[in-house]
Amino acid sequence: MDFTNILGFTAASLTTFAFLPQVIQVWRSRSTKDISLPMLITFIAGITLWLIYGLLVNAAPIYIANGITLILNLAILRFKLKYG
Repeated sequence: MDFTNILGFTAASLTTFAFLPQVIQVWRSRSTKDISLPMLITFIAGITLWLIYGLLVNAAPIYIANGITLILNLAILRFKLKYG
């Protein structure tokens, strides 16, 4: 693996797993009152487009990170819709 991919995977890991504490907090507290639904939906749309872009240009750091980020944010969206 070359330096560019290592850099990409490192950046992707940091930005992706930054959402993990939020998912855990929402799951434990069952509260999403401070999360904006329009922001969350807009962010999910952007993540989806980055995922598609990563697949089209075959950039593993982009599509792997955005695939995981999408899953984490869909979990937050699910909690938001369930618990308001």
